[in-house]
Amino acid sequence: MPRVTCVFHGKMLRLLGVLLLIAGANCMYASNSAVVDLRPNNFDSLVLNSDHIWVVEFYAPWCGHCQQLMPEYDKAATALKGVVKVGAVNADEHKSLGSKYGVRGFPTIKIFGLDKKPEDYNGPRSAAGIVDAALNAASQKVRKVLGGKTSGGESKTKDSKDVIELTDENFDKSVLNSEDMWLVEFYAPWCGHCKNLAPEWAAAATELKGKVKLGALDATVNTLKASKYEIKGYPTIKFFAPGKKDADSVQDYDGGRTSGDIVNWALEKLAENIPAPEVMQITSEQKLREACEDKPICVVSVLPHILDCQSDCRNGYLKTLNDLGEKYKKKMWGWVWAEAGAQPHIEDALEIGGFGYPALAAVNIKKMKYSLLKGSFSYDGINEFLRDLSYGRGGTAPLKGAHLPVIVETTPWDGKDAEPPQEEDIDLSDVNLDDKDEL
Repeated sequence: MPRVTCVFHGKMLRLLGVLLLIAGANCMYASNSAVVDLRPNNFDSLVLNSDHIWVVEFYAPWCGHCQQLMPEYDKAATALKGVVKVGAVNADEHKSLGSKYGVRGFPTIKIFGLDKKPEDYNGPRSAAGIVDAALNAASQKVRKVLGGKTSGGESKTKDSKDVIELTDENFDKSVLNSEDMWLVEFYAPWCGHCKNLAPEWAAAATELKGKVKLGALDATVNTLKASKYEIKGYPTIKFFAPGKKDADSVQDYDGGRTSGDIVNWALEKLAENIPAPEVMQITSEQKLREACEDKPICVVSVLPHILDCQSDCRNGYLKTLNDLGEKYKKKMWGWVWAEAGAQPHIEDALEIGGFGYPALAAVNIKKMKYSLLKGSFSYDGINEFLRDLSYGRGGTAPLKGAHLPVIVETTPWDGKDAEPPQEEDIDLSDVNLDDKDEL
């Protein structure tokens, strides 16, 4: 009898071993792994009905990419133990779970965050990448619980109206074929550092509007451009110089990550690359708006009439203005001029002309205020006036009428001297100069 019992127990043990091997074959991760085996009968209770953040891999045991991922995923689970839960579903066996969450390929990794709405993880298939994404999800949860704002969102450009969303399709037209200067962020939706940068990037885009364009490209979707510019980490920021774009015009951004850092870096680059502003003659309202409307200050000069100051004289004044435009080009000001008497409404609004020409005023069109040059119309005199204005010194006055003056359509100066009006010869042949008649 004892012998029969031993034989029976031996068979049972062998059968149990076979069953364990079969079970083990269906679960790619060892029983002592930090990766939790998830199935239809425990998924809801462990994942959906818990307070934990979960990282879940949907895999197939026969999948080569899944087998390559296994040691990294296992390492990530060990690192995240006690912080974020890490699980795995054999979606080849449990097809209902894979179907429920739209799994179409292996491995697929999803992060179940605070609201349990799964987000696809498309980052590097490395322990470090998975850990970074998991910790970001945990940070989002903590911020939400504390009542603070999350540092990211479903869309990179949400609440970022001045950040231009770039794709493989529109990149060349928007960036490479434009004359504008660009800063482009290559990001990944799951990247924590990218989400932290988002509000700073948006604030910088608003502050730099009209000067430098800021774009954002999802490098996990738009792989052609990400590959072309050798994007290996997120976020990566590239600088594209103004004007014609070639390989030499693309540089790495090496500044800080606050909006102030980004703005200062961009303005320095802008100052290095932009030419001095053109001193434009006011010949129409369109010309005035083109030169001044989006500028913080517009320097308006009224030069003597060409009959009072011929081409050499006028070109001397224009050279002074051009030299000062070069000196102050970092300020991004507009520079315009008009001939005395040609734009009477401007002269009236700025109260110019009462003390002679040339005259000059600095105008803020948005605020409808101006400051009048009281010193000499010379390089040193204007420079001192503009320098004081830059430091916030000097008084301002509201534009007369509190609106943009009416602009008279005029013909641009041809650069030549003016011919003085010819006096007509008086024919005195018919005039009787008899002295007797005068008496």
